[in-house]
Amino acid sequence: MTVESGDSKREFVGYIRIANQPKIELRVMATSTHEARSLVTEQYGEGHVIVMWNEEDASRPSRPR
Repeated sequence: MTVESGDSKREFVGYIRIANQPKIELRVMATSTHEARSLVTEQYGEGHVIVMWNEEDASRPSRPR
C-alpha cells in the first residue's frame, strides 16, 4: 500500500475473530483505520469480524454534533 508523503503511520490495535477460534489480538502500523483493516484483511482474508482502533483517537474527546 502506498503512503503519500506527510502521512505518518500510527499504531492501531484490535482483534480478529475467525469462526470457532479464539480471537487473535492485533497491532498494525497504518495511516488510517481503513488502511489498518485492509492490511488485516490481506493477511487473514475476507469474512471475519475485525475490530481496530487507534488509542490516541480513542482517548480524544469527541466533537459535538
